[in-house]
Amino acid sequence: MGRVGYVIEIDGPFYRVTEPDFEMLIPRWEQHDTVTADEADATITLADGTRRYATFMTLGVISRVMDHWRDTGECLNGRYFWCSDLIIIREPGFGSMIDAVRDMIGSGDIEGASGVLSPDDNAQHAD
Repeated sequence: MGRVGYVIEIDGPFYRVTEPDFEMLIPRWEQHDTVTADEADATITLADGTRRYATFMTLGVISRVMDHWRDTGECLNGRYFWCSDLIIIREPGFGSMIDAVRDMIGSGDIEGASGVLSPDDNAQHAD
């Protein structure tokens, strides 16, 4: 398990995660718990001010979506799944998401894993 040290605050309709190297805004969805959340959208602001967007999901969420699509006919009846800016986490919870972002910043993988948001876009992207 990764190191703890992050701060999670409620900021209006968002959770705000504060770390030394980045900040994440995650929408406060109904029944969205910081420990058990198995999916989340996030706006990630790096220390240099660069803003990125990512969707976090566990394999269980992806499986449930594909099962649903099997019934609705989407994506060839659930035979494939795609989602832009997807980061798959093995364990649920914001801690897993934070650990992934920390690691991707350290390795440089954050650049390929998440889309860049315009710095002059003042609207909160995570929705």
